[in-house]
Amino acid sequence: MRSIADDTQWLDATAQAELVAKGDVSATELVEAAIERIERSDAPINAFVLRWFDRACDQAGVIDVSGAATAPAGDGSGDRPPFLGVPFALKDLWAPEEGMPMTNGNAALAAEPAIADHDSTLVARFREAGLVNVGRTNSPELGSLPVTEPIAHGPTRNPWNTDHTPGGSSGGSAAAVAAGMVPFAHASDGGGSIRIPASCCGLVGLKTSQGRISAGPDRDEVGLSVQLAVSRSVRDTARLLDAVHGPAVGDTIIAPPPRRPYEDELGRDPGRLRIGLLDAHPQDGFLHDDCVAAVRSAAAMLDGLGHDVATEHPSVLGDLSFTPRFMAMWATNMAIGIDTMSSWLGRPLTAGDVEPVNWAQAEFAKQITGVQYGEALAAVAEYRRALQGWWADGWDLLLTPTLAEPPVRIGEHDARDDDPMAGMKRAAKFVSFTPPFNASGQPAISLPLHWNDDGLPIGVQLVAAYGREDLLLAVASQLEAAHPWAGRRPPAGAAPQQSS
Repeated sequence: MRSIADDTQWLDATAQAELVAKGDVSATELVEAAIERIERSDAPINAFVLRWFDRACDQAGVIDVSGAATAPAGDGSGDRPPFLGVPFALKDLWAPEEGMPMTNGNAALAAEPAIADHDSTLVARFREAGLVNVGRTNSPELGSLPVTEPIAHGPTRNPWNTDHTPGGSSGGSAAAVAAGMVPFAHASDGGGSIRIPASCCGLVGLKTSQGRISAGPDRDEVGLSVQLAVSRSVRDTARLLDAVHGPAVGDTIIAPPPRRPYEDELGRDPGRLRIGLLDAHPQDGFLHDDCVAAVRSAAAMLDGLGHDVATEHPSVLGDLSFTPRFMAMWATNMAIGIDTMSSWLGRPLTAGDVEPVNWAQAEFAKQITGVQYGEALAAVAEYRRALQGWWADGWDLLLTPTLAEPPVRIGEHDARDDDPMAGMKRAAKFVSFTPPFNASGQPAISLPLHWNDDGLPIGVQLVAAYGREDLLLAVASQLEAAHPWAGRRPPAGAAPQQSS
């Protein structure tokens, strides 16, 4: 006999919210259905590291009794929150929720959890949108790798093939959504960590413009990372962005406001666009044939929709000096993250408390002088202006592969005894196309338009000018309507099997 858990498993968040709004199901029933799916499906996938089921049911019960969330919609209108009663999950990385633990994928914090004394601005806005958080999803320690295999919690596996990674660092969130446990989940992206797992798991992953979503009150919009979610549908991404975007007190970078609600971009004709196609590695590195096939197929789809697609890309993407500049900032952020976790624990973290790849990066950061770090920031600023200049010269979008390879096998990014940085070096081959747009601050979206002969998703990336999420969502909705992916189901969704 089918249950509510079965009937709602593959519905996106918008459809689930509509069921609650119509009274067809209660918020409690919807949340209990998600819990049932997590309990029956997560063991071989390992998407969740913290489960807050009783608390989620209590919150859903309050919604059912009151008929409204405890706070108005994110735009302050007082209208019904857009996702009232919909189950959701938070990534276990730098997203505090008052009174709840967070480990950042670290074994020391898993043993001695840090309990947040406040909400981040984004977490508060998720709640105001009506979402009910059922727990936290797995992340690599400090989000450092493009796979999700922390020592603290073990590897998260890809629902399409559990021998392979779901990507990272938002791999737990992507696996949970791909397997139908929750309809969408929180994700963050400092070098591709929304787009990478979206590509690996057959999902929609939008990296917003720098300053589109507040990083307050603890973090700074000037950094590489932005936050939103991974989802099954373009409409969920657009509606969630409507609910949570906008500045907060003290924000240092504020993206220009949208011309209209992002939901209004769905189905809108964007006109004939000039789209550049990058179907080779810009630095003559490795690019798998499956990724070439995916991006060329997407180019044909865009051509079929009436757009002008030409083999063209920003020449600065071939700049070989970008990676060391990026890594100087990345490693410094790692060292700061370790110091922050030390303050949470009330003691200094040691090499035995931190994974070797992250300790090595923090040690490298200590060798960087203030002048060298300032020079890296200046070089990245110069790179950002050169990269954004391509769009200023009359191009609307850039189409690239999201990744240079299909989802890699579990364990390929492990550190070696003789080389703790082996995982980062392997990551450089896997992740070539996403970090430049963290440095440039531009919005980019990964779309699930291709699967290879092994049944693994291969995403493609579209990049717009700074502040033009509207254009990305309009074109993404065009592609989704013309080449829908909603009917695809991973083998480890309804009937998961343990990988050998």
